[in-house]
Amino acid sequence: MSAIQDKAMNTIANQTMHNPTRLEHCFSTLKQQDRPALVSYLTAGDPDADTSRRLLHGLPAAGVDIIELGMPFSDPMADGPAIQKAAQRALNNGQTQAKTLDMVRTFREQDSITPIVLMGYYNPIYRYGVERFLTDAAHAGVDGLIVVDLPPEHDEELCQPAFRHGIDFIRLATPTTDAKRLPRVLANASGFIYYVSVAGVTGGNAPTPERLEASVSRLRKDTELPIAVGFGIRTAQQASTIGRYSDAVVVGSALVDCIEHATTPDDAVERVHGLVSELAESVRACRR
Repeated sequence: MSAIQDKAMNTIANQTMHNPTRLEHCFSTLKQQDRPALVSYLTAGDPDADTSRRLLHGLPAAGVDIIELGMPFSDPMADGPAIQKAAQRALNNGQTQAKTLDMVRTFREQDSITPIVLMGYYNPIYRYGVERFLTDAAHAGVDGLIVVDLPPEHDEELCQPAFRHGIDFIRLATPTTDAKRLPRVLANASGFIYYVSVAGVTGGNAPTPERLEASVSRLRKDTELPIAVGFGIRTAQQASTIGRYSDAVVVGSALVDCIEHATTPDDAVERVHGLVSELAESVRACRR
């Protein structure tokens, strides 16, 4: 174990003692099966509350292992056009933080196994109230948080309180995260590391497989947490290639595009779950 990871694990152990989480159980099970996880991203409330609920509830059956549920925000600066539009559609249809948590709570009534990670920005959490949000999120069944605009220097704001509520705080590492910065990024990380494959917004072009594999290999030297790779993955072939050397493959913008291009709610559900099924089949076979 590296000094960086040893520090991270000691920090987590000192702050929260818990039974294996859903994320830990998921990655442990998939490691035994020698395959990566398929992680899907959808924006809560997109295109409307009822369709979003149908999309969410059908993801596990379609083949998703871990769900990222976006918390809509009016200024999603790290997201590309597809997810920006999704957030706006959701907000225009009345989606709120409370409704997003209620979606998770309702999902947990039928599924107690599939991990759910909320992804978004700090502003909606701050406005909701950090302690209230974490309490409600834990009760709803949220497993982790990805907050893209809250750097490690502000861990006392949300990261450390999340640990105390049993919620993993997942860090982003990027192609521009250098050796000097990486220890800070990894220090309080838990759940998994999300490696952003491109320097830019979501939905961009993925780098060459060779360069990406080398980047993931370097990151593994400093962490024993699972490594998920996302941004720019749109096809089953891309997912298969990246799944050979990562612990999880994250697909978001391609699924959100399915919603934007759908002609009816039923069409949106069919398109999203159909693409998820293709991705799942590819990911499951990528190491055979």
